[in-house]
Amino acid sequence: MPALDKNSIRTDIKGFIVDSFLFGNKEQAFADSDSFMDKGIVDSTGILELTSFVEEKYKISIKDDEMVPDNLDSVDNLVGFISKKLG
Repeated sequence: MPALDKNSIRTDIKGFIVDSFLFGNKEQAFADSDSFMDKGIVDSTGILELTSFVEEKYKISIKDDEMVPDNLDSVDNLVGFISKKLG
C-alpha cells in the first residue's frame, strides 16, 4: 500500500465519524483534538466500529493493548496512531 499523508487519513477519519456517528450532519462541528467520548460523539460500541473501519481501510491490526484513548479518542490521536502503524 502506498504511503498515505496525514491529511488524507484525517479526511477519511472525519468523513467516517460524520457519516457513521453524526448521521451525515456536518453542522455538528468538532475539533480534531476533541475527545470523541467526552463530546458524546462516539460511545464504547462506536469505538469498536471505528476500530474495524481503521483496520479494514488501512490494512492494519489494532491489538487489544492499543485500544486506548491515546490512540483512538480523537481525530488527532487516530491520525498519529495510524501514521505510526503504517510507518
